[in-house]
This record gives sequence, structure tokens and C-alpha cells, in this order.
Amino acid sequence: MDTLGTVRDDDFLRLDHQICFSLHAATRAFNGVYRTVLKDLGLTYPQYLVMLVLWEHGELPVKRIGEHLRLDSGTLSPLLKRLEAAGYVERRRSAEDERSVTARPTPAGTLLRERALGVPRRIAAATGLPLEEVRALRARLDELTAALDTAEAGALAGDCLTED
Repeated sequence: MDTLGTVRDDDFLRLDHQICFSLHAATRAFNGVYRTVLKDLGLTYPQYLVMLVLWEHGELPVKRIGEHLRLDSGTLSPLLKRLEAAGYVERRRSAEDERSVTARPTPAGTLLRERALGVPRRIAAATGLPLEEVRALRARLDELTAALDTAEAGALAGDCLTED
């Protein structure tokens, strides 16, 4: 079994050995499937993610939406603006704190949820994987994300980890 200490450096530099490239390719493929599935809803994938958060949590400060989606305000604000223009989201500035803005689904945004109910099943079916495997893969990706979020500075600075 290969370990970080036994794999040749040249092998690490092969494109087909890069986990980041595999994730990138899978992301592009998912985006293509989502583009097709979401077309009837008139949503982009990022807009769909915003709506998922609002359908699940209701009215939220924009900052919290960004935390859920791992998006900064510079990326999130245009998404909310387009969703507001489409009539799916309402934004309100807090009377207590002018800097704080909340967003919530409008009645049309709530109705859109009913039309979106089939999206997750269609996406899961497109993977060709049994539901248990889809859930297991998502759990592993969540673990990977958590590990990368807390990666040691030494590993990021170039110190090679030799333990598995």
C-alpha cells in the first residue's frame, strides 16, 4: 500500500493523481447537470443554493447565508439582487443596525420550493450511484472539507507529512 512517504515525487505531479483535479472535474460535471435541471426553474446553481438556505432557515441575516454557503458578501450580494429582481427574495435593512441586512423568501420564492422538490432526486439519479453511496460520498467530502479547513500550516508551507 502506498503512503505519502513511499510514492515517488514524479507520481504526485501527474494530473490524473490530483484529487483537486478530480474534484474540479466532478464539480464541472455537476454544474452541467444542475444547469439542465434548474433551467425550468429559471435559477442558476448558486441561486438555487441561496434558495435552499432560505427554504430551510427562513429569514436570515445575509452574513449568515454567506456562512452557510461559504460565500463572501461580494459574491452573495449580486445573487440576492438577482433573486430579488426575479421576485423570489426580499431583502430588508435592520432598523436597529443599518449595516445588517436580512433576506427571506417571498411568497413566490416559497412556491418555487414546491417546483424544486424533484431536483435532488434528479441530481442523485444522474450520479448513477445508489442513494447510500451518494450519502457516504457526501459524508466523506464533508470530512475532507473539515480536514482541509484545519490543515496544519506546516503541510501548507511545504513540509511533507510522512504519516498516514
